[in-house]
Amino acid sequence: MKNQKYKTGLVVGKFAPLHKGHELVIHTALEQCENLIVLVYSNPDFSWMPSQTRAGWVRKLFLEARVFVPENPPPNDSDDLTHREFVKTWLKQQQITINAVFGSDDYLEGFAAHIGAKPVKVDATRAAQPISGTMLRQAVQNKQLLPLKPFVSSLVYSHLELWAQPIQKVVFLGAESTGKSTLTARMALEYQTKHIAEFGREVWEAKNGQLELVDYVFIAQRHRQLEDEVLPQANKYLFVDTNAITTMFLGYAYEGNGLPELTNLAREAETRYHHVFLCADDIPFDQDGWRDDAVWRSRAQGMVRYDLSVRGISYTELFGSLEERVAQVKAMLEQKT
Repeated sequence: MKNQKYKTGLVVGKFAPLHKGHELVIHTALEQCENLIVLVYSNPDFSWMPSQTRAGWVRKLFLEARVFVPENPPPNDSDDLTHREFVKTWLKQQQITINAVFGSDDYLEGFAAHIGAKPVKVDATRAAQPISGTMLRQAVQNKQLLPLKPFVSSLVYSHLELWAQPIQKVVFLGAESTGKSTLTARMALEYQTKHIAEFGREVWEAKNGQLELVDYVFIAQRHRQLEDEVLPQANKYLFVDTNAITTMFLGYAYEGNGLPELTNLAREAETRYHHVFLCADDIPFDQDGWRDDAVWRSRAQGMVRYDLSVRGISYTELFGSLEERVAQVKAMLEQKT
């Protein structure tokens, strides 16, 4: 770029959620810096848009920026000095020298001085972008998001739109015999709502385990259709046993291949659910006559975990007995952030 003024710039924030005001700050920083560091964190974090998800938004929209989620950040309500020292220490550990800090908030001057950089205010009065993360979070909570659509990118809006829905879809994933079916039905009882059983199991038994590639597409399509049919009857949550991602995985595992239609359904499943839980394989293997064995379960569990990681899907892993898992799910669903 021409007319670069600063070697390395810095933008720090929660970005909860990322909006056009944040984007203006980042755009400005990129224009004025050779390199830009963006730090994304919050403690406590937001269960419905964790830091890694928010950092992912920044990465996708600003390819030139280097985006990080520092570990073990101080609580949000810590004093300014604590936050400044945290960032200063992190930068030192990474051997990064900052020349300018960009932002819109009043704390910018003191923060920049603490790390030895120049403050650069961007739209401090919010005249260019009259929006805030608080306004967007309240809009999601009140199910009145549409008026604020112009203030967020389509990437972020699709996530907020999902969370503004009146019914939250909760999916349980994991290898065979990890307790998904039992937990799905139990959670529906706990919240007096509906659940969707694993449709693929019905097809598997009906065809005596002799499936073709087209069967996996049918399973994923019908499973999703059942979700859509039952959703209006649900009460606050709809609990779902497996999804198209699992179906695609099983297709490749048993048939060695997959069809494009199933790949597309699996990709759509990445952003279809409000909560994703991975049931751990720390419970005894139950051989019901249709399953492989405990060794295969362990291998499959690792591959499921790997697939979630590659797709960038945030999930909560559940451990222990049924009662312990129920408590873990409730704790996550009822978080206030």
